Amino acid sequence: MTDKRCIHILNPRLANQIAAGEVVERPASVLKELVENAIDAGSRRIEIELENGGARLIRVRDDGSGIAEDDLPLALSRHATSKIESLEDLEGVASLGFRGEALASISSVSRLELVSNIEEDPRSGWRVVAEGRQMEPRVSPAPHPRGTSVSVRDLFFNTPARRKFLRTEKTEFGHAEEAFRRLALSRYDVGWTLRHNQKTLHQLRGADDAAGRERRIAALLGGKFLDNALHLDLEASGLRLWGWVGLPTHSRAQADQQYFFVNGRVVRDRLVAHAIRQAYRDVLFHGRHPVFVLYLEVDPTVVDVNVHPTKHEVRFRDGRLVHDFLFSSLHRALGEVRPNATPQDAAPDSSPEAPREAPEAAVQPRWQQQPMALRPSQEGSDRLPGADRVRQFMAGYHALHPDHEDTLLTPQPATPGGGAAEIALHERRQHQVEAPARAPELGEDDATQAPPLGYAIAQLHGVYILSQTARGLVVVDMHAAHERITYERMKAQVHGGALEAQPLLVPVSMAASYSEVATAEAEREAFARLGVELDVAGPETLLVRQVPALLADADVEPLIRDMLGDLERYGRSDRLEARINELLSTMACHGSVRANRRLSITEMNALLRDMERTERSGQCNHGRPTWTEMSMHELDKLFLRGQ
Repeated sequence: MTDKRCIHILNPRLANQIAAGEVVERPASVLKELVENAIDAGSRRIEIELENGGARLIRVRDDGSGIAEDDLPLALSRHATSKIESLEDLEGVASLGFRGEALASISSVSRLELVSNIEEDPRSGWRVVAEGRQMEPRVSPAPHPRGTSVSVRDLFFNTPARRKFLRTEKTEFGHAEEAFRRLALSRYDVGWTLRHNQKTLHQLRGADDAAGRERRIAALLGGKFLDNALHLDLEASGLRLWGWVGLPTHSRAQADQQYFFVNGRVVRDRLVAHAIRQAYRDVLFHGRHPVFVLYLEVDPTVVDVNVHPTKHEVRFRDGRLVHDFLFSSLHRALGEVRPNATPQDAAPDSSPEAPREAPEAAVQPRWQQQPMALRPSQEGSDRLPGADRVRQFMAGYHALHPDHEDTLLTPQPATPGGGAAEIALHERRQHQVEAPARAPELGEDDATQAPPLGYAIAQLHGVYILSQTARGLVVVDMHAAHERITYERMKAQVHGGALEAQPLLVPVSMAASYSEVATAEAEREAFARLGVELDVAGPETLLVRQVPALLADADVEPLIRDMLGDLERYGRSDRLEARINELLSTMACHGSVRANRRLSITEMNALLRDMERTERSGQCNHGRPTWTEMSMHELDKLFLRGQ
């Protein structure tokens, strides 16, 4: 016989402790909630003090508007807030906190003291205290400057099961410091102080101008972030995106420097993460993560922030618009990076302010070279799907350079025994090697007229090109650089017009769910633009009748299914384009100049000039860097000159 219990109302203390499980995960969660209240109060200065990683003490002091005496007991009650009053307010929330759960939940699992003053007289002020089981807060007079101080002691002192899940002091402080970093990056106009165990770790001055923002980022993320980041500021369709994105060569092994804010609120959103990942996919080395600090400003009525108790997730009314705007903005910014531009000059910027003046070390960023695994073998190129159709523009580098007919290096044929045209081009290249040209001199008077990558002076072990620039020495991995140049030109040719499609002799039938069938019907035009003809053959059946010619021999069913999933989740899919680009990347790798091939000075200079004109030429198709530079100052320091 089952034990039937009567339905009853939870007592307030237990209800608050259950709610605390949603809001309060660790000291960093408490810090976030308290600081967000301080920001909403209009504070211009926020001081944070922690002890034992926050487990023993979390104190947040601000100079905001304060809380009146009569409102102090209410401030610790559940669902009590001054930030919304009606459904209309909820549909356009502009404040960080609004649920009215944080203080009540925190006070149920800690010893909380709140002191506040709404007057300018520092002798005024009131204190309210609540300790765990005691749900009736005590109010008493307490002198305090205008603003509020909240002290949270002995977190989880009355819930041992929760307290034992806390990690070491170092780990908990690391989470708290990261929460501080996010909050400090959300408001540049607010001054911040962070102390841990009576030691001041961060003291940030509030200044919401270009210099103040860069000073804040340098203090929190390090000076190298700005030296290797693109600044952008773009607006379109009621959306504004501004901030900094790191160069692909300034990536990290962990996703620990990724900050995205929506209307000042830091979020972790799948749609946003997918758009950024797509923008970096073609230039980032595998296993690496990009760095960015980005701010999206939208109308509060088109974004729902009330989807999670911690407010880390949001929902956009038009997710496809936001996704496309983020992807296109970042993809274009990364594509416009050239060796002849500083990171700040390369990115689009619609603001009237001039870009900041980069320090000398950032004019040409030094990118640490990754080991390059060259591929001397060409086996398997004949078995590539659709290779025959594209081989016409793989005949030689000459065909891809109509504007440099006489000074182009030519790749090895994609297959052994190339045609007469390839042999003639190869013989012309050999003739150039036998009579190399001299590199142009770099005169001191016109150093500004020198190309960004300078002039080639030698070839090292048949792998690297050595080039003299106005600043020093550039080393180029010729295979990696040529691979990117060939790849970008192949993409331009294939994607420049409509993709060549090939009808399937036997349509591919695939079982699908109701949602997949509905997505296929709604996105029929999107598939058609990519060369895919997708018909609905039944309530749970789809027919693939046509695919791009390059993928005629590929297994299309998993690809179509993944595309449907992307379209349903993000409103956009580039899996088909990614598969085609993957094929072109492989073909470009096989068609690019190999290691141990002697190049003339003319050919090396032609490659350098092409790098300066080609998008994303700082990385090969696999995300590895293509060039690095050492300035004369660095060379002098290496050989102890002038010391």
